[in-house]
Amino acid sequence: MAEEQFEEFQNPPNERLEELLKKYKNVAVAGLTPKQESNANRVARFLKRHGFRIYPVNPRYESILGEVTWPYIRNITDPVDIVEVFRRPEHLGGIIEDAAKVNAKVIWLQLGVVDEDFARRAKEAGFEVVMDRCMKKEYERLVLKRRVR
Repeated sequence: MAEEQFEEFQNPPNERLEELLKKYKNVAVAGLTPKQESNANRVARFLKRHGFRIYPVNPRYESILGEVTWPYIRNITDPVDIVEVFRRPEHLGGIIEDAAKVNAKVIWLQLGVVDEDFARRAKEAGFEVVMDRCMKKEYERLVLKRRVR
């Protein structure tokens, strides 16, 4: 029996990334911590300043950035458009199922989070997937039209 071949993952083109960032404003941030120096915290603060509604997801805290923190994505009762993930690939279990429970449209794996199998399964489940990209940097580059360092 021949081994099944999968296409290598491709992020959406820049035009589509720009559309996603302009259209979808409710973002569950999985792995957000209150540590201001963390990438997750810096990105979430930026998104909040630019009109996004942030839903921190971390079972260890009651609130982060002045927002009620949800223990798991599936617990969020408000609409979620994008699930932004600041978790290592080995901790992605349940993300697809949880994102489906809140009717999210996009799963966004932050810069440095790469898992081809996860991305394939998320796409097969009907999500748009962005992998190994920073929402803050993409927003600056595509929406604010700034040079990103």
